Amino acid sequence: MSRIPGRAKVSKAVALAHQIQYLSLALRLALFAGVAVCAQLTGPAWADGSIVVWGSWGSDNEGNVPPPNAGFVAVAAGYYYHSLGLKADGSIVAWGDNRKGQCNVPSPNTGFVAVAAGGYHNLGLKADGSIVAWGSNAYGEGNVPSPNTGFIAIAAGGDYHSLGLKADGSIVAWGWNDHGQCNVPSPNTGFVVVSAGFGHSLGLKADGSIVAWG
Repeated sequence: MSRIPGRAKVSKAVALAHQIQYLSLALRLALFAGVAVCAQLTGPAWADGSIVVWGSWGSDNEGNVPPPNAGFVAVAAGYYYHSLGLKADGSIVAWGDNRKGQCNVPSPNTGFVAVAAGGYHNLGLKADGSIVAWGSNAYGEGNVPSPNTGFIAIAAGGDYHSLGLKADGSIVAWGWNDHGQCNVPSPNTGFVVVSAGFGHSLGLKADGSIVAWG
């Protein structure tokens, strides 16, 4: 097993991963996967930190951003009618459908650097490289494998699976695996971005190639 990086190293890796996520190649990867990561990559307005919502929404109010609509640095749109916004202070705001508790952000709601919204579950990446999961756990999508440390990016699938990218470039996958979406192909190295679809997953390599499975 590779050495677990220290907090400073993880924080630097998280910052690098965020820069990589906004490259056009990474955006195309998320669009191909077709779930919440698309919203996280396109992001809120850069100038004032407000969130703009468009499309169809109903009684769950997933499109009604809670006030004050300011200070956001990242967003994620859940597959089943809920939304997440990450504030500059490291807290997460959640709204919309809450039938599985996907809008109940666990305490302490601080120290987050990334968010990912799945079908009925969410993931939050902490500055220390750990992952917090909440909402549905029907298929183990909320059970982050041990050791829960050294992560630099996350993705939540619409069909009850989760992905975590480690600082060493490997991917950890857990949750429902009916289509093999949690079976990361070998060699599980050299990844810089992850994206989770409904029954499949994608990983972007440092050389610009894409690996798909599920």
